[in-house]
Amino acid sequence: MNTDRAITSEETVDIPLDRIDSDILRKMIEEFVTREWSETGDSEYSLDEKVEQVRQQLHDKRAKIVYDATSETWNIIPRR
Repeated sequence: MNTDRAITSEETVDIPLDRIDSDILRKMIEEFVTREWSETGDSEYSLDEKVEQVRQQLHDKRAKIVYDATSETWNIIPRR
């Protein structure tokens, strides 16, 4: 009997922050905020301020980084 289970398109893996180099984490957050905030045109905050907001949400466990094995992409999402 095969006990391996197939990965579905909805399956994601949480990436622990302590497994990500701080420079890489910074680059990931920068990419995320430039992608997500570009649509809103929000110029009230600088890039550094936006990065710090997201970093704080990650450290406070209000958000998390997830990896989708099917699409081979990562994202930052709110925790539920």
